[in-house]
Parts: sequence; structure tokens; C-alpha cells
Amino acid sequence: MRRLLAVLCAGVLALACAPTAGAVDPPWFASSVGNATQVISVVGVGGSKAKMDVWQRGPAGWQPIGAGIPANIGSNGMAPQTHDGEMKTPMGVFTLDFAFGTAPNPGGGLQYVQVGPNHWWDGDMKSPTYNTMQVCPKAQCPFNTDPSSGTENLQIPQYKHAVVMGVNKARVPGNGGAFFVHTTDGGPTAGCVAIDDATLVKIMQWLRPGAVIAVAK
Repeated sequence: MRRLLAVLCAGVLALACAPTAGAVDPPWFASSVGNATQVISVVGVGGSKAKMDVWQRGPAGWQPIGAGIPANIGSNGMAPQTHDGEMKTPMGVFTLDFAFGTAPNPGGGLQYVQVGPNHWWDGDMKSPTYNTMQVCPKAQCPFNTDPSSGTENLQIPQYKHAVVMGVNKARVPGNGGAFFVHTTDGGPTAGCVAIDDATLVKIMQWLRPGAVIAVAK
């Protein structure tokens, strides 16, 4: 635990790091994350801006690992239930299922997929693989790859590094997909959460299976 604190606190952004001993008041999400011991908290601060805090639960209770990390969210803010095309970040508690990126694997506990030109996130609501990562040459994909369909090619600068948020895991057509924590380009997102890439890499190196993200206004 002390090593993880040192790794995150030595990042290029100034993270507010807590002592390694002594519990703090339970964070706002404490009753909503079950047995999770790693939580990324994202709280909207107005418009398309949010604050990210990173928490670890141990024998002494919840400890903040990083606090006040600037984040960009959907250009239209947040909503309890999102739908395709709304440009809003979904609120709630979501699993962090796996990581991907155009860059090589930076390490960490989550499965990582290095993506290239044939990697897609299927946004075609008529497709049986809607809201999943797919790999195929564009001309051979069995789903609509046109951006107007909601499908994304994953070889873009904003996906230098990304972590998949488990939103709409039932893959209900129209209830939204392709929600990630990813590298920021400095502006609002279409519904994802975006932060500085160097900080994201440090968080990814810390994450382990079972971690969740909690999003609220």
C-alpha cells in the first residue's frame, strides 16, 4: 500500500495524498460499492467539468490515494440514464472491465488490449455485438462502421490509454455504449470521463480486478 501511494503521489500532477494510517470519514459512495476496495470517484462540478478522486479501502477504512484530479465529462453534463447521442456521462456505480489503448500496455492488474486500425467499438444498435469491442477490417465488419451509426474506430489520440466502464452491460439498444475513462484532448467528451494521460497511466497501473467507478453530480 505504501508503495502504491508513493507511485501515485509522485505523478506529474500534484495529487493530494493522505497519510497511510488512520481512517477518514466514509466517502459519499461508501454504501453503494459493495465489497470493492478500489474506487474512482467522479463528481460533476458544473457543465462538462468534474473532479476525480481515487480511493483505496484497507483495514483502516477508506483512504484517498489521489484527490482533485481535473476531469472532462460529457458536453451536456451527466444524467442518471443515458441514451445514444445525448453527449451525457452516465451516473451510477460501474465496473471497470478492462483497459485498452493505442500505446503499449503500461502494466497493471486489468486485461489490456493494444488497439490498431481494425479495432472498433460497435455502436450499431441493429448489431448483435452492440456495445462491445470488435476486431475486423473495415470492409469485412458485419456491423455498420459509419460514425453516424455510433460505431467508433479505436485508433484515435484520445484512446492512447482507456479503461472500459461497464455501462449498459445488458447491451440494450439505444441505452448507450462506448463509455470509457480515457486520455483527454482538453475538451468535453461524448459521455466518457477524460483526464491527463500521465495520471491515467498511474491509475491504470494501480487498478486491479474488482475496481469500480462511481459517478455523481
